[in-house]
Amino acid sequence: MTLSIHASLLILVTAIFITGVAAWMGVERLSFLKIAGLITGISGAVMLALNKEHDGNSNTALWGDIFIIINAISYAFYFVLVKPLMTQYNPVHVIRWVFTIALVFVVPIGWNELSAVQWETLTVKDISAVGFIVVGATFFAYLFNLYGIHRLGASITGTYIYTQPIFAALIAVLVLNEVFTLNKIIAALLIVSGVYMVSRREK
Repeated sequence: MTLSIHASLLILVTAIFITGVAAWMGVERLSFLKIAGLITGISGAVMLALNKEHDGNSNTALWGDIFIIINAISYAFYFVLVKPLMTQYNPVHVIRWVFTIALVFVVPIGWNELSAVQWETLTVKDISAVGFIVVGATFFAYLFNLYGIHRLGASITGTYIYTQPIFAALIAVLVLNEVFTLNKIIAALLIVSGVYMVSRREK
């Protein structure tokens, strides 16, 4: 629904929303620098989402960007809410319950699509790709995030998201032939600047 470069940059706002959610829940205090970072980063996200340089249907791409922003907000709540659990429970124990509870909600929604899959037509490459997404890019990604929260805390763990758009953008350019435009570069600078401001430790 959207471009890989857009997705990789928009997911950066997770770190910005973590600060906003933590402040809203009374976990962290908002300073002038953090407020400026929130405004700057969200401005970049809005600028990117309203970009008219999408390939294909621009309306569909806009909805794709909006869903990614909603995902970033949801993930921010997850990061903040799961932090207290990490002081009491093992990361594997937490991730087991996260996926078990999620299964209850996902199965009714996705059952029709799952039952429509023609499993006999899948190749080894198809199965390997799905396996990597489910086990590598989902299970282990969440597990390592929880381990990071357990050892370092939510804010520091969230900053590791910074590396994601670098790799995603490189892959998108090399494999998918996507391009960086001036509008995307400006939006990226706003988002990265916002993330830097909300993550900076004040003396």
